[in-house]
Amino acid sequence: MLDGVSLDQLRTFIAAADEGSFSAAGRRLRRAQSVVSQTLANLEGQLGVKLFDRSGHLPVLTDQGRALLANARAVAGDVDLLKARAKSLAGGLEPELSVAVDVMFPETTFAAAVAAFQKEFPATLLRFDIESSAVIEPVFDGRCGIGVVGSWALAPPQLTHEALLTVRVPVVVSAQHPLATHGGRIPRRVLADHTQISHIDPSDLSLELGATRLKSRKIWRLSHLGAKLAFLRAGFGFGGMPLHTIEADLVSGALVEITPEDAPAGGHVLEMWAVYRTDSPPGPAGRWFIDRLKHAQAPPLARELARSQPVSAASKAAHRLKRHPSSQEPMPGAVS
Repeated sequence: MLDGVSLDQLRTFIAAADEGSFSAAGRRLRRAQSVVSQTLANLEGQLGVKLFDRSGHLPVLTDQGRALLANARAVAGDVDLLKARAKSLAGGLEPELSVAVDVMFPETTFAAAVAAFQKEFPATLLRFDIESSAVIEPVFDGRCGIGVVGSWALAPPQLTHEALLTVRVPVVVSAQHPLATHGGRIPRRVLADHTQISHIDPSDLSLELGATRLKSRKIWRLSHLGAKLAFLRAGFGFGGMPLHTIEADLVSGALVEITPEDAPAGGHVLEMWAVYRTDSPPGPAGRWFIDRLKHAQAPPLARELARSQPVSAASKAAHRLKRHPSSQEPMPGAVS
């Protein structure tokens, strides 16, 4: 009977153990709960041991189930590696490459990689989606071959990730915002009196970028980075923005960088990753594209600003007021 054990049964066993319920495993595998339950029952019959205790509200791994789970993971992992190596050895060029990209990745760097890719692989159709944080799911379910996402994302163990480049995320406000004239590090109690503008994906309201996590009692959550930037420019609140999107605003003084008291030295830095399914690694074109992004550099102005010591918000705002006295009009206060 053991010869009849299938890889599908082992993957169902692993999913049920990871998710803690047959229904959740069904959602992960895109199957009905009844199919998951029957698959596991058949596996138990073939192995001759009880893998789950079903007497409670949720199934619980038995001692035998816990002992065999490690073996199941090892077998499934070996098969994934076998498939990956076979695909690599075959070396066939992909007819199409689909990439999901988080908006936090520098757009000029990505555009340069796309232009170079089209010259290098004219026969491969390149499709890409620019997403607001929702990059992991299309890679996990196979809709996209490669995802480009920030290190804040919770990548499941079925995905491999490779570091690409880093993005500095300063916390900024409008030059007319009350916090713009606050010198030095800003205590949490002071930030709590102002509105925090947060960029998150609406499908995951628990996601908060580390640069602005839980510093205000009032948070406005926006799913579009462009809308967040517009709200910051309008003086509605404070928030973290990738440096490459606000370079001109920082240089002109329209936005100024502020420093929360618990911010790390030099500000928050996010690492951008390329992610893909371990059992479906990129072919020659995808591999080339990842390597191109991996060796890309940040835009020149971003590198210059990242190396320089940040100017204090108070001195920068004062300098702006000195150059433009007429700007000393009532400041739009943040909603508390």
